[in-house]
Amino acid sequence: MTGKNLFFIGMILAASGILSPPLALIAGIAYGMTLQHPYHLDAQRLSRLLLQASVVALGFGIPLAEVMRVGRSGVLYTAGSIAVAIALGLALGRVLRVKDLPAYLITIGTAICGGSAIAAVGPIIRASDEDMAVSLGTVFLLNSVALVTFPLLGHAAGLSQEQFGLWAALAIHDTSSVVGAAARYGAAALAVGTTVKLVRALWIVPVSVATAVIAKSRTRIRWPWFIGLFCLAALANTCFPQFSGVFGELTRLGRIGLTVTLFLIGTGISRRTIREVGLRPLVQGILLWFIVAAGSLMLIRAGWVRL
Repeated sequence: MTGKNLFFIGMILAASGILSPPLALIAGIAYGMTLQHPYHLDAQRLSRLLLQASVVALGFGIPLAEVMRVGRSGVLYTAGSIAVAIALGLALGRVLRVKDLPAYLITIGTAICGGSAIAAVGPIIRASDEDMAVSLGTVFLLNSVALVTFPLLGHAAGLSQEQFGLWAALAIHDTSSVVGAAARYGAAALAVGTTVKLVRALWIVPVSVATAVIAKSRTRIRWPWFIGLFCLAALANTCFPQFSGVFGELTRLGRIGLTVTLFLIGTGISRRTIREVGLRPLVQGILLWFIVAAGSLMLIRAGWVRL
């Protein structure tokens, strides 16, 4: 059986629900590590579009009042966590002697929203293809670990659904892995995790603007328009309860789209990706992620960070 056939079989299994989100990601990684990807660039583009569409579809299952309640609290927590993560990440980069550009990209990816933040900031600082590959590879590898381990750790720590959703949103890099991990934990965790993560993702804009000013770059800033569409979907959920059946189906399609997205992301992780990352950037990413994850978990369990 050819690599192309296996790729489409994986897509079908992910879309059918046979593969759960973690299994879809693992299957994608197994594909990327063993086979030559026939649609590497196309899969990257499709995963970005599908992720955004899936997040918007999930908005049809969350009341607007819940989005606003969680969003108000999430602004403060995301601002604080982003500031701390950026300071720690840049310091770790210097201590470990990671090159400036990948160190900054790994820091921004960890602080805000993984690959989306890296893709937004990379062109502004004129990052090379190698710099982008190193930072994206680091973030994607850690995302894979988080999707599988966070629900297990959350149960072990005795976190409520709301606590887990908040922790996932503050400590996991990419929106796809936040939503995947939160969906495994429960519906309430999914609502909180998705909303707080999207609030966190909004910081792409001011951080990109600040980066452009410091770097004296005129590169166009990428705006995360899909977050506004997510809020409109939640508004529709609240204003038109007569369409609850339709909205429920759209939410189900959003979860399917997310599972397919995770498979596509997994196929982009290959042996070459791991080789390109190198030891120092990976150590920087792991240490920064561990500090952010452990610190936010302790604050949430102590009750100092809550919605």
